[in-house]
Amino acid sequence: MKRCDWCIGNELYEKYHDEEWGKIVYDDGTLFEFLILESAQAGLNWLTILKKRENYRESYDNFDYNMVAEYREEKFEELMNNKGIVRNRLKIRASINNAGRFLEVQNEFGSFYQYLWNFVEGKQIINRVEKLEGVPAKTELSDKISKDMKKRGFKFIGTTIIYAYLQAVGVVDDHLEGCTANE
Repeated sequence: MKRCDWCIGNELYEKYHDEEWGKIVYDDGTLFEFLILESAQAGLNWLTILKKRENYRESYDNFDYNMVAEYREEKFEELMNNKGIVRNRLKIRASINNAGRFLEVQNEFGSFYQYLWNFVEGKQIINRVEKLEGVPAKTELSDKISKDMKKRGFKFIGTTIIYAYLQAVGVVDDHLEGCTANE
C-alpha cells in the first residue's frame, strides 16, 4: 500500500491513516469522539492524542455524549486529575459544554451527521494534492462551520481544529496523490 508521507514510520499513525482518516463517519458517537479528540489535540501533535485515545474512551464513558453532557464538577475534577488524557482546564470544560451543544444540534437536525453534511450538500470533498505542503490548515468551509458552531455555543473549535476534524471524519479526503488507502 502506498501511504501519505505524514504517517509513514509509525505503526499507530499508519493504522489510523489506513483505517480511519478521510473515511466517511456516519455514526454520531464516532463524530462526537473525533470532536473531543480534535479539540484536545489543539496545539499538540495528533500522535499524542492517538496514544491517549483509549484513555479518553475510558475516561469519557466511551464518548457517550448523553453522559458527557451530564458531567458535573466532581467528574470535571476527576478528568483534571487523569494522567491518561490531556489535562487542560479549558479543553475539558469545552468537551463537557460541547456534549450539550452536540445534543442540541441533533435535536435540530435529526443527527450531527446531517448537520455536518448539510455544509457540503452531502458530497465528500476530495482533494488530491501532490505534497503535504499543499494540504491547507483551514479553508472557507472550516471557517464557515467553525463560525456556525461557535454561534451555537461550542467551545475550542476554531477553523484549524474544524478542518482537521473534517479530514478525520471524511467530509474532506486529503489523501495525497498516489495514496492507495482509500481505494
